[in-house]
Amino acid sequence: MDPGFPTRKRAKSQTRPPSPKPPPTSHLPLLGKTAVVTGGSRGIGAGIAYELAKKGADVVITYTSASSQKLVWDLEQKISLLPHQPKTLGARADLSSLEGAKEILLFIKSWRSPNAIKIDILVNNAGIEKVKPLEKITASDYEALYNLNVRGALLMTQEVLPYLGPGSRIINISSVGARAGFAGLSLYCSSKAALEGLTRCWAAELGKNGTTVNAVNPGPVESEMLDKIPKDLVEMQMKNTPLQNRLGKVEDVASIVAWLASEESRWVTGQVISASGGWAMY
Repeated sequence: MDPGFPTRKRAKSQTRPPSPKPPPTSHLPLLGKTAVVTGGSRGIGAGIAYELAKKGADVVITYTSASSQKLVWDLEQKISLLPHQPKTLGARADLSSLEGAKEILLFIKSWRSPNAIKIDILVNNAGIEKVKPLEKITASDYEALYNLNVRGALLMTQEVLPYLGPGSRIINISSVGARAGFAGLSLYCSSKAALEGLTRCWAAELGKNGTTVNAVNPGPVESEMLDKIPKDLVEMQMKNTPLQNRLGKVEDVASIVAWLASEESRWVTGQVISASGGWAMY
């Protein structure tokens, strides 16, 4: 080295650390979509609402009772912690009433500009069960169950219809009970069979613009609702479930619903998917 030319010290790098990258959109297939999940405060409904939010959707979570409000707030807080920060709206209304669906739309209109409302996904999940033998069923039992499980889904779907754009998704949560005979569950099972029938008819009516209508039939799932089902029935279903002889988990069902809500399911409509680990095979 020529001593006449002193060595230079290399300057410290002035480059800035890279900014954190947003989640890749491939992991957010529902980004920019708005979903309505009825009965979303707990159980399968809450799991579906969270899964759709994880996939990028803004979610309207409907619930009925004041006791469910804290659950909805907790779910909204959980969703707000997702990196892409989807928006949520809790909407309290009684879907078993004639005005319940209209009240939910009023919540949405106050949340979003009336001229900018677009609903991409409707999950008709709200429902109740009643365990009673035939001879003890009353007219009020019938009204309470059918007004929510069947009429509620019908009125909710009618109410959002003007706001569904091309390629929308309607997903009805039915039950394996729709195709099985369970003693003491005639009201519940028949209401879920009615929901299957509505699914097929709506698929035939609404498909021209790419809208799909499908149903998901869970088997027994670990949730509060399961506590009201006769234990011998639950044990029988577990024993006869080919996949691991176990109960379903909320996440098992929510993942199927999220797929049906995505673009990937575009060629599937009018179908009923058994989400039961193979207990019911259609």
